[in-house]
Amino acid sequence: MAESVKVLPQNYQNMITVSKWDMRTLEGVKRFKEIRAKSLPSIALDDEIVYSSIIPGQEVLQEEILKRFQEKNPNHAETKEITDEDSSPGFRL
Repeated sequence: MAESVKVLPQNYQNMITVSKWDMRTLEGVKRFKEIRAKSLPSIALDDEIVYSSIIPGQEVLQEEILKRFQEKNPNHAETKEITDEDSSPGFRL
């Protein structure tokens, strides 16, 4: 699961803060319970479990990140454009 986030294009990585917890530690178990995760692997965005027991495809994960970024940053949503040059998405601000 962590690998699918690591390989996101840089412009998507700039929109998120990645936190990982080790389930072999007390902190990891506590965080797992806080976000009400039911299984591993899981991806939570804004403390909401979005993917549980599945690894989403890159396009699906990128769409979800962009949607949530635009919801939290409405002033940027109107000027942000995803381009499809060279098959790699990019932003124009």
